[in-house]
Amino acid sequence: MPGSTTARPCSIADALGVIGEKYSLLVLREVFFGVHRFDAIARNVGCPRDVLTARLRRLVDAGVLERRLYHERPARYEYHATAAGRELRPVLLMLMAWGDRHLADVPPTVFEHSCGAELDPAVMCRACGGEVRAADVTPHFQVPGWTAEGAA
Repeated sequence: MPGSTTARPCSIADALGVIGEKYSLLVLREVFFGVHRFDAIARNVGCPRDVLTARLRRLVDAGVLERRLYHERPARYEYHATAAGRELRPVLLMLMAWGDRHLADVPPTVFEHSCGAELDPAVMCRACGGEVRAADVTPHFQVPGWTAEGAA
């Protein structure tokens, strides 16, 4: 890849290709809150209907959401998270916590954990159980020719 102008191979960029469009994460928020029908999602997200239709189609095509028929005539569908979609819940919780700390005077939504405490999400290492901090992780680039500085 020497001299390449190609962007760094990155799973973050790939994920943003699926969930990074405007309103996509808000659609997932609504599904995680238990809102599954188009009209309610549209109302709560504040998204134009044509844009919402495109976002829902993209999330379904990517395997993040699935459509479930709830009315036959006319055909009406609900949207539910797939297993892959449910894996995004911690991402949304961390994004919400960041927004609460840095952008909100008062958090608009607070989650209570099953232990009874207000949820304060953290990223944990599955192997040791320790909280992940910047000083605790080291990237190892697995694509030949790439380093922390970019293409070699």
